[in-house]
Amino acid sequence: MKILLNDHVKFIRQDAEEAWNLRTDESAWQDVVLPHDWAVSCPFDRNCSSGTGYLPGGTGWYRIHFDLPSGFEGKNISVFFEGVYKHASVWCNQYYLGQWANGYTPFSFDLTGTVRAKNNVISVRVSHEDISDSRWYTGSGIERPVYLQIREKVYADEYDSSMETLMADADHARIRIRQAVRNSSDRSQRVSVRSFLRGTFFCEMEQEISAGEEKILEYTGILEKPDIWSLQTPVLTEWKMQVTGENGMTEETMIRTGIRTFCFDPDQGFSLNGVSMKLKGVCLHEDAGSFGNAVPENVWKRRLLKLQKMGANTIRMSHNPHSEALYRLCDELGFLVIDEAFDEWQDPKNKWWHGHNVYPPRHQGYFLDYPQWHEKDIASFVKARRSHPCVIMWSIGNEIDYPNDPYCHESFAEVTGNNDNGKPLEERRYDPDKPDAMRLVALAQNLAELVKKYDTTRPVSLASAFPELSSRTGLFRSLDVIGYNYKEQFYEADHKRFPDQPIFGSENGHDLAAWKAVTEHPYIAGQCLWTGIDYLGETTGWPAHGSRAGHLTTAGFEKEDYYFRQSLWTEKPMIRLCVCEPDAGDWMELRRHSWNAAQGTMVRAEVYTNLPQAELFLNGRSLGRQVHRDEKGKFVWVLPYENGELRAAGYSSADSRETVTDIIRSQKQSCRLGLRLLEQTLLADGNSIGQVQIDVLDADGNLQPEAEDLIETEVSGQASFLHMDNGNLADITPYTARQRRAFGGHLMLYIRTSESPGEIVISAGSRNTGHAQLRFRTEAAE
Repeated sequence: MKILLNDHVKFIRQDAEEAWNLRTDESAWQDVVLPHDWAVSCPFDRNCSSGTGYLPGGTGWYRIHFDLPSGFEGKNISVFFEGVYKHASVWCNQYYLGQWANGYTPFSFDLTGTVRAKNNVISVRVSHEDISDSRWYTGSGIERPVYLQIREKVYADEYDSSMETLMADADHARIRIRQAVRNSSDRSQRVSVRSFLRGTFFCEMEQEISAGEEKILEYTGILEKPDIWSLQTPVLTEWKMQVTGENGMTEETMIRTGIRTFCFDPDQGFSLNGVSMKLKGVCLHEDAGSFGNAVPENVWKRRLLKLQKMGANTIRMSHNPHSEALYRLCDELGFLVIDEAFDEWQDPKNKWWHGHNVYPPRHQGYFLDYPQWHEKDIASFVKARRSHPCVIMWSIGNEIDYPNDPYCHESFAEVTGNNDNGKPLEERRYDPDKPDAMRLVALAQNLAELVKKYDTTRPVSLASAFPELSSRTGLFRSLDVIGYNYKEQFYEADHKRFPDQPIFGSENGHDLAAWKAVTEHPYIAGQCLWTGIDYLGETTGWPAHGSRAGHLTTAGFEKEDYYFRQSLWTEKPMIRLCVCEPDAGDWMELRRHSWNAAQGTMVRAEVYTNLPQAELFLNGRSLGRQVHRDEKGKFVWVLPYENGELRAAGYSSADSRETVTDIIRSQKQSCRLGLRLLEQTLLADGNSIGQVQIDVLDADGNLQPEAEDLIETEVSGQASFLHMDNGNLADITPYTARQRRAFGGHLMLYIRTSESPGEIVISAGSRNTGHAQLRFRTEAAE
């Protein structure tokens, strides 16, 4: 039995003295719902670190109150944390249980003997004082769900159990299962274990297991007519384990997994279930703007569906393990996942705290915990995700070999890394006092061996920033697949140098040339764009508090680069028209989906389409049909602005009719607001999150993409206001403010339902638009 411990939680953002005491006075504490990231509820502060988004850390305490259900006596009881950032210390009813340093890996503690029927308290101290500990936003707090687990004394441990597809086709699959059975009783028992796949009996085994011992029971068998997991049909298979002890009590454990095969081939690239394909990947950090790192599942689902529509089929979890909900959604929606453990190992990277590459940096972070914790973190990292069919590769590190940060080598007197804009010359020169890059070889070998201790079914990789050196030091010897960050120019030569090791783009730019380096070389498995979605932190400096490298904003709205990528990665006919100044350069942020300029001003119009021909019309007049894209992969026209309407049409052939069209019009005055609830239903459970999209519209109902109206909101009825996000990473309005400017004509409002079903009323208004209301009802939770 799993019980979600998300409510009846008290929080205080201070290092309260002995807050583990059962008699702690909670009168000054606030009620919160888990998961919870306290940083995003605070104002942006330029005295905080730019690298982590100008938001505070500190120390906080949580007190989780709960009662146990009847019949708990004689059971094994534990608490499971999916992730606490960071340095968590945990007590239960004043009993100290232990610590966990890493903010991204799950952990658990045995509560047996410390709990009672009523009035239990789990106290958690979270310490994040070193706010320059990362190169991107981390958040602070119990950022992922917490569960109570109540099981029989003899049970199957889902995180120590695994299933492997040895062979699969439409008729049958050869499956190997490893069932981890733990006897937590005080005597040896003969245990019976039965496994079912899709509800059908698969195997039964018996084993004598000593008191306090865990044993792995292995079986290989054939499953007839399996449901094959693929990107097009991501069908999951339920694996149920029934463990029965000598007392006759049976404990059931359920794992949702998938039956599929895949291969990284050094000459043919990647294939899934025997079908060759390219990894069309995006890198993702874990935050979602105003949610920080405590992101609800439906918010992730909206984002993933948009990335899937863009053509993405792969997610690289950058640069740490993410929340369980994200892997579960990737399983269900049909994404592949490259899971990543670390951004630094034994020595620190530069952490920017008052602007990117603004010296001097700080040197805080995980490297201080690495010697003591990396083995436990790797075990947790692999065990927690190895049942997910979406996961196809383990990355043991990101840019650990970044030149002179901190590792260097005498063979390069001077080197410039891919992210060294503005870096002083002395910081790019060889320094014999810095750590030697040769040290990384042994560290990588150790990590690769640790990963394979827990999973041999997936390859081990690493995202290399400096293959010019690392390919010669021996760093790649421990890798099954080599990842290159922004180094497409070495693909061809290094494929010849390492004929037995597959290569892929672990991190890449958005340009056409980087994608052609994949499509023109069959041995390159794919690419992972930096990034899929904008994220907090890693900013150039105040007031900007995040990176705009994504295809979606933090509020989940598409940017123009989204549509250009869609034109490269999808087959369903699409077209997008945008404009910019003629000398705007390549930065996609300067493109806009609106038709506004001074009369007669020269304007550059760009059309992104996956069709072979495009035509542009200004106020009904054709400006010509094009069949040749420019070197960037776009159809381009330069024309004088004329008030009215600009329309683009795409054609599948010279003699075909228009297949798809896109229109932009001269902007009119903002007239009204459009409010829309993105969920079909919301439950009255005190925990459901509603996403309300607010659009600024003209009198004809068209979106006004340049509107930045200051919008005030109010939530009444059976829900509470949480926060708003417009996706503008230069807007330092606190996320919890009730008013915020639109950005790109949009704004997202987030609410939380109450536990009582009933009507919710959302009101929004601005000076230009007047007020609008949205009314809907929540459904009773079961």
